[in-house]
Amino acid sequence: MWISCCVISILIDQDPCSSVGKNMVDTMAGVWACVTAGPHRLPIMMPLQLHLLSASLYGNTRPYSESLYWGAVMSEPKTPSPAPAGDTYKGWVFKWTNYIKGYQRRWFVLSNGLLSYYRTQAEMGHTCRGTINLATATIAVDDACNFVISNGGAQTYHLKASCEVERQRWITALELAKAKAARMQAESDDSGDDFPQNSPSAPPGQGVGSQSSEVQSTLRTLGSKVDDLSTCNDLISKHGSALQRSLSELDSLRLTGEAGDKIRQVTERATLFRITSNAMINACRDFLSLAQAHSKRWQKALQAERDQRVRLEDTLEQLAKQHNHLERAFKSNTSADSSATAKGEGSDEDDDNEFFDAVEEAPEFITVPADPHFHKSLDEQLTSINPESPQSMEPMRKRRTKIPDKPNYSLNLWSIMKNCIGKELSKIPMPVNFNEPISMLQRLSEDLEYYELLDKAAKCQSSLEQLCYVAAFSVSSYSTTVHRTGKPFNPLLGETFELDRRRETGYRSLCEQVSHHPPAAAHHVISDRGWTLRQEIAVASKFRGKYLSIMPLGTIHAVFNKTNHHYTWKKVTTTVHNIIVGKLWIDQSGEIDVINHQTGDRCHLKFAPYSYFSRDVARKVTGVVMDKDGKAHYILSGTWDEKMEFSRVMQSTMGENGTEGRQKTVYQTLKAKELWRKNPLPEGAETMYFFTHLALTLNEPEEGVAPTDSRRRPDQRLMEEGQWDEANAEKQRLEEKQRGVRREREREAVSQRAASESEEGTYQDNYTAQWFERCEDPVTGESTHIYKGGYWEAKERGSWESCPEIY
Repeated sequence: MWISCCVISILIDQDPCSSVGKNMVDTMAGVWACVTAGPHRLPIMMPLQLHLLSASLYGNTRPYSESLYWGAVMSEPKTPSPAPAGDTYKGWVFKWTNYIKGYQRRWFVLSNGLLSYYRTQAEMGHTCRGTINLATATIAVDDACNFVISNGGAQTYHLKASCEVERQRWITALELAKAKAARMQAESDDSGDDFPQNSPSAPPGQGVGSQSSEVQSTLRTLGSKVDDLSTCNDLISKHGSALQRSLSELDSLRLTGEAGDKIRQVTERATLFRITSNAMINACRDFLSLAQAHSKRWQKALQAERDQRVRLEDTLEQLAKQHNHLERAFKSNTSADSSATAKGEGSDEDDDNEFFDAVEEAPEFITVPADPHFHKSLDEQLTSINPESPQSMEPMRKRRTKIPDKPNYSLNLWSIMKNCIGKELSKIPMPVNFNEPISMLQRLSEDLEYYELLDKAAKCQSSLEQLCYVAAFSVSSYSTTVHRTGKPFNPLLGETFELDRRRETGYRSLCEQVSHHPPAAAHHVISDRGWTLRQEIAVASKFRGKYLSIMPLGTIHAVFNKTNHHYTWKKVTTTVHNIIVGKLWIDQSGEIDVINHQTGDRCHLKFAPYSYFSRDVARKVTGVVMDKDGKAHYILSGTWDEKMEFSRVMQSTMGENGTEGRQKTVYQTLKAKELWRKNPLPEGAETMYFFTHLALTLNEPEEGVAPTDSRRRPDQRLMEEGQWDEANAEKQRLEEKQRGVRREREREAVSQRAASESEEGTYQDNYTAQWFERCEDPVTGESTHIYKGGYWEAKERGSWESCPEIY
């Protein structure tokens, strides 16, 4: 290598042992060492050794070319001055202030297309002296060290770098930032119609707007990297062509006086080409890293699109076969059913038939419109399934329609939740900041928001039709949870809640907390319109870090007096997402079987979990109503937060094997009709914990209720009134009082065991509920609490002596 450098020095008429020749040889040795060490070492020698190389070749300190500076920025030079990191560039620059002070040293920061300056680095946290948006700014060079930035208005910065090299670094960084800012502004202006901000299919906090923003951000980053690669490619082409020309000229020359100049030119251009090549390598590395980071996500999205296309092809194939079958059936029955066919052809309902496409998660069945001639012949049967709601009586009292607005209290959620991962939340004391001002007993009573569905079910003549309304009622109870991210108060043991709406809507409801660990509440509702509802619900919850899972345990029973039909079902899992970061949102997922234990009829409901890649409607619920022999009679569809519809099944056939290798049933159905629709929220609900009209009345003070009623709970009342500090203190007092009562029961149990000389093992809580008794359910065989009577009679007498003093 040293010999090669000596040869070059001789070719340019320099003695390799002379001071100039030796300097040049040493410098070339440094260049060669960096080149042979690899392109990642080349930037290390740029500021000093290239300058020495230029001095050796030209006899002076010739400035670097613009391409050399650009390559230095792209290659992350290790110089004393700060280098750009991503889209940010910082450093000291002299700024013109006035004719008295002249240029003053200021700290400049270039970030996200904005150039800001401060007097010192310490001011970055609190005082910005000025900012220019580079997207609309002009950048001009005055001389070797000076440059000017202006936005065409009142802002103009006259700046001076410490040296020409530093000035060129700033010019390069500013030009790149300006190009990127202008490109992002253009994309922002053109993307308004391409990405809608809201979509009904997206959950709160994760709508299409947020998804499109993420996509746009990624595409902008990728586009920026591609632009960097393109710029590097242009420079490599430019320098490569110049190098080739110089080499060609060198080959045609003899060793004359011009040889030295040409060799110096070749050397400089070769160095520039090497630097730009290194920048190209760095840009390619960044692009590759980014592509690898996102490749799995794009592959997953591509696979989801491919799977959806396959399912759509299967569905279209089934429709084609079904259409062919219906055509043959129609032609064969034309003569026999001419009158019915003519009547069907005159129907205008066929235009409104709905087709339910295959859902994302491989549906168990597919529905298609039935033959039009069925519509008129069965129209009267369908109207009988939807009896008009009975006229409600005028309310005996005017219920409240507002509660105090929720205070804007800040709380570090992670500081509390980080110690709760994997634990049972019911055993962890929580401040009221997490709560909403109602108890779990009142929240359970909200299941009666759409009691009219049970009123209609009680009037149905057919058990299958009745089952449709019961299934819709089971879904409607989740509609109140869509925005309700607050946690209800855990009831105290023995706490009760009554909801007496007998004069208004015909029903009476009573809840009691019958167990504390595990927490369980018993609920009993009786209606003058022919139905009874009862349930015992225990809630298990686990914090998983990013989300909270709430698993209701227990069975719900609905009994109709007229037919003695007895229905049971369970609740699905509720998931609260974005516990730590982002906006909280609720999802319901799982399956429910609503069973008529007298007839054997059942309805299988499926709550589809939210999927990021699904094109289907969010919060979707589908169901099939079948008789005891498994024959389908109705198809239910809708969402748990909006509405449910049902369609009469006229015929079912088994289709071809789907993508998962199993057959899907194809149902021919009549036009869908609405079973249930969610009531609109009251005005200003977002400041009142998103309570419904019914929920706003639950904690309203009421005379004559039991002393254990949730309305009388002091910490809950204080929270509703906005006194959260006082509510937290009262909550601690009540919990400590409850623990003291439990310790007293333990002592009594130990004393009883000692008196009876019993050697039984561990302590068992001997608590007995006030209005419910534990027994074995005659239908399910489960151990449960069933209302034993006496509460409403005690209320009429105003006799509450038997109630414990829990507050």
